[in-house]
Amino acid sequence: MADRLFRDRQDAGRVLAGLLAHYRDRGDVLVLGLPRGGVPVAYEVATALGAPLDVFLVRKLGLPQHRELAMGALASGGVMVLNDDVVRGYRVPADVVRRVADEESRELRRRERAYRGDRPPLRVEGRTVILVDDGLATGASMRAAVRALRELGPGRLVVAVPTASASTCEEFGREVDEVICATTPSPFHAVGQSYWDFAQTDDREVTDLLRAAPAPTVRDETDADVVRACAIPVEGGVPADDVLFDLVGDARFVLIGEASHGTREFYGARARMTRRLIEERGFHAVAVEADWPDAYRVNRWVRGHGEDRDAVEALGGFERFPAWMWRNTEVVEFLTWLRGHNERRDQVGFYGLDLYSLHRSAEQVIAYLEGVDPEAAARARDRYSCLDHSDDGQGFGLAAAFGAGEDCEGRILDQLLDLQRHADRDGLLAEDERFHAERNAHVVQSAERYYRTMFGGRVSSWNLRDEHMGDTLDALAEHIGATAGEPAKIVVWAHNSHLGDARATEMSLRGEFNLGQLVRERHPDDCRLIGFTTYTGTVTAADDWGGPADRKRVRPALDDSVERLFHDTGLVEFMLDFTKPGRAAGILESARLERAIGVIYRPGTERQSHYFRTRLPRQFDAVIHVDETRALQPLERTARWEAGELPESYPHAV
Repeated sequence: MADRLFRDRQDAGRVLAGLLAHYRDRGDVLVLGLPRGGVPVAYEVATALGAPLDVFLVRKLGLPQHRELAMGALASGGVMVLNDDVVRGYRVPADVVRRVADEESRELRRRERAYRGDRPPLRVEGRTVILVDDGLATGASMRAAVRALRELGPGRLVVAVPTASASTCEEFGREVDEVICATTPSPFHAVGQSYWDFAQTDDREVTDLLRAAPAPTVRDETDADVVRACAIPVEGGVPADDVLFDLVGDARFVLIGEASHGTREFYGARARMTRRLIEERGFHAVAVEADWPDAYRVNRWVRGHGEDRDAVEALGGFERFPAWMWRNTEVVEFLTWLRGHNERRDQVGFYGLDLYSLHRSAEQVIAYLEGVDPEAAARARDRYSCLDHSDDGQGFGLAAAFGAGEDCEGRILDQLLDLQRHADRDGLLAEDERFHAERNAHVVQSAERYYRTMFGGRVSSWNLRDEHMGDTLDALAEHIGATAGEPAKIVVWAHNSHLGDARATEMSLRGEFNLGQLVRERHPDDCRLIGFTTYTGTVTAADDWGGPADRKRVRPALDDSVERLFHDTGLVEFMLDFTKPGRAAGILESARLERAIGVIYRPGTERQSHYFRTRLPRQFDAVIHVDETRALQPLERTARWEAGELPESYPHAV
């Protein structure tokens, strides 16, 4: 008798309530018990959670000749679900289905009147519904209830039972938002084996429990309630295809962000959305917040060129800090897929938008010219020699700020113009390679200005960088469009701070603009901006610039933040679409804090280092929230990263 885990249904309900404690005292929660045996269990759950209790009746629609074989089910609210395979297989006429449904409907209404009296059923739409039974054997009744409830539009659907087989629980995990199975005995023979007292529950007991249950409370609607009602389901951070394609519409530029440079869910969801846009909407390229020459090496590999043997080797150019931004498992998986896609279908490119590669881009220009015109290469080498007094961009900028070295600006411009004239008269050059060399020359020009100004003022250098990214994106679109013979369609990957419209944030008060703002201004009817947020979890980041990658814990978001509001909905993940009218956009028009973690995370100065104020519906066209996220996995994982960050209570384990 060791398998009898619960004294009775009341005991089972109290155990189950403990596993559902995260739903306690939430105004949107409704507990529904499946009569009759599920109601005593549901009563204990509802009482512990402070939630209203109601019944949800399901009547099986049996075949007239085989009553035990269900051709469908009828549920509270008049919802009917048919098993099309049975109806077609047994050739059940429509009038027979109606007759059986009418009979069961009368019995269902009789039971509802017996249980509720004149009280109407409680509203389900938009609420978190916890559906409770005393156990699951085959799960047929619960499955019918789930399908019927879906028709009534709950915001979140939870199935909770004291006992079931592990396989049945796993099956329901694919049908509802959350499954709680308190115990999963093995082998599982029957629900009753888990109870010492499994006496039948009668109608009077059901009626008495409904009367004694907590009364529905009337309270003011909160902002979290509004967001929850407007939330669109996502899976793994990715909306369903019809939702994604409806959001994107005919946009040619789809900018997909990230709230940190080290979150696995952001990278994974973004990659999966990009795959769908490439496969089903014919997007031509992915442009990322990365240096042009390093990304172009990847571009060669995904298009079947170059000497790299796999995606890991193709990412070999990403050596400077923070290498994990691109040398990580999510990017490798996407690039491997893209290489396979390009072998089967149209060529899709992978390009960088950033400008940090001052010296590497200069080397790329010289290398290109050496292959086609050694004299031009010699001129380029002479012009770029003014960069040689420092090995890195920041060193060059610091020296320039103090007047060291030669003035490079004019010489770099001369080289760019020379390269453009040279390209015009050499029709034998491959168009892509010519474009690659020209963009590298633009990078040198922009990077020289960027590093020269970065020690003079943050606003100037920030704007130079994002203007360069915007100009590169436009040049890329023009190049791809000319090659493809149709307007280019490009997915952009960058941090939220770059691709969320700066005009909606406090950045604009500092005189800063960004890539998202520029794209909206230049292509107002042709773009979509999608952001990501998270409440807590872990992140790959460093303590300081140039430091090692750590797996850090992300603190729960601050109270006045959009992330905290989204967390208070109780939803694990969801999307808000601001392109359509909705009440969530209205409440988010008031400025709130938004968190931005780059490659450095300093929780000790969380508010000052990582938050800014925003009006979210103006910043993005849509935002996807994943409440708890995990650290991005670098390809080069150190023992320090594997160990992760010690708890704040270490070594006391409090």
